[in-house]
Amino acid sequence: MCLGVPGRITDRWEEQDGALLAHADFNGEVRVIRLNYLPELAVGDWTIVHAGFALARLDDEEAGQTLALLREVGLLESPPAEPAIT
Repeated sequence: MCLGVPGRITDRWEEQDGALLAHADFNGEVRVIRLNYLPELAVGDWTIVHAGFALARLDDEEAGQTLALLREVGLLESPPAEPAIT
């Protein structure tokens, strides 16, 4: 089951083979994700990821509401400090 936790892009880069990658912060846990399906995502954008691929872009309000609901029902801990965007 996928919970659809929003992640915020903290940095992005292109590999030599052309793969578009990014670091995304998911409530304090940073993961490398692929931007193949959403190459327009930028640092600071929120996304939903499945199997390592960014699949949807969320606005700040939508991401905040989703995170608040996941915390309310006990699926996420309290928010950590704001992630540094590089």
